[in-house]
Amino acid sequence: MLKVIKQLQIDKRIRVGYGAAFLLLLISFFLTLYANRQMMEQTKTITRTNTIIIYLEDLISGLKDAEMGVRGYFLVKDEKFLEPYQLGVKRVDSVFSYLKPVYINLNGEQKNLDNLKKLIEKKYALMEYGLQYFRDHNFMMSDTQIEVAYEGKAVMDSIRTVIKSMQTGEKNVLINKTKVLDSKYRAMNTFIITSLVLALIFAFYGLLTYIMENKARKLSDKKVIEFQQQLQLRIDELDTANKELIQMRRIEKFAATGRIARNIAHEVRNPLTNIDLAIGQIKSEIPNLDENFSILFDMVNRNSKRINQLITELLNATRFSELNYQPVLINILLDDALELAKDRIDLKQIIVKKNYATGMKTISCDKEKLTTALLNIIVNGVEAIEKEVGVLSINTREEEGKCVLEIIDNGVGMDKETQSKLFEPYFTTKQKGNGLGLANTQNIILNHKGSIQVESVPGNGTSFIIRFDFAEQ
Repeated sequence: MLKVIKQLQIDKRIRVGYGAAFLLLLISFFLTLYANRQMMEQTKTITRTNTIIIYLEDLISGLKDAEMGVRGYFLVKDEKFLEPYQLGVKRVDSVFSYLKPVYINLNGEQKNLDNLKKLIEKKYALMEYGLQYFRDHNFMMSDTQIEVAYEGKAVMDSIRTVIKSMQTGEKNVLINKTKVLDSKYRAMNTFIITSLVLALIFAFYGLLTYIMENKARKLSDKKVIEFQQQLQLRIDELDTANKELIQMRRIEKFAATGRIARNIAHEVRNPLTNIDLAIGQIKSEIPNLDENFSILFDMVNRNSKRINQLITELLNATRFSELNYQPVLINILLDDALELAKDRIDLKQIIVKKNYATGMKTISCDKEKLTTALLNIIVNGVEAIEKEVGVLSINTREEEGKCVLEIIDNGVGMDKETQSKLFEPYFTTKQKGNGLGLANTQNIILNHKGSIQVESVPGNGTSFIIRFDFAEQ
């Protein structure tokens, strides 16, 4: 009992140590956040002041350009020199449209702004008067223009004085705010540093207490990890067994389907043969066959041949066939299949990403048949992908002594029910498909003693994972 009480006391000390450290760090965080906000406000003030100063300098610059343009016009008498003067009015309006809302609640600065605008308007009026007078008097200088020039200089000096006064006011505001902010920063920094020191002390106290009592917990954690590893191992074993069971069931279903297909072929082809013979006999015994009857006889013959062709395709997709084995590199085989599907891939503008393992050993296969099987899977992936956004990934690797290849698309995907029926003959989700392509693909892979697995999620694409044994060296 005493031991339990002691353990509870120790746990309490740990909570107090870490809790106090966390609280102090939290306070420091909020103070830092507050300081950052103050700095952001200060940054806005600096930006505002600098922008105002730049705009005011732009006013002076614009007026100087206008004066230079007027002087150039007086000397050269070329209208091109008046372009800075003509653009100056627009620049002045642009600057004042920015400055007016900035000073809207500042009476003193608002008066300076209004006074500055009047002076600039007066300056432009004097320049306009001088230009008009110059044109009206045969482009000759006169005493009146000289008087106007002196008056313009006095107005320009007044403009410079007002602008300098406004810039000085902005700088003083910035200095005062900086002083206040600096004093706040010093106080907050002192508190934050103190809080951090205390937080470190409490954290060290909690850590020291935790270390002293952590041996038993480490042992317990170790046991938990070992149990989790064993559990994960069992899960992996069950997953492997489940995949093997699915593969065995698929092989059994394939064999059973083959038997049923052969029985159906036998039972259907005999009546078809009789029908073909009967139709031929009837046509030979009817002289001057009517055109309508001829069309009907042709329809019967055509559909009879179609049924016979379907039976042949079904048998080819469900029977073990003889293979012409030869050593082949799987990477080369995949490239051959991709080349055959190149037109379809280019038509949909699909990106093909290859991640081939290097130094792979060869597999023993019938090159032509296995290329057909891989082409069927690639074509299915291409048809499931939308145009211009598709990606087809082809990966190869060696895993647990087997050759593994993956064909992954980012198409529409499939639900569980569709996956379970994917390799069944005549099952298809395509409008013009016959449902034998993937059945034939599975037949070829099983004939090569390989395995095929499908993983898919609706809307997230489909992965075909195929495994083969390497060729004996």
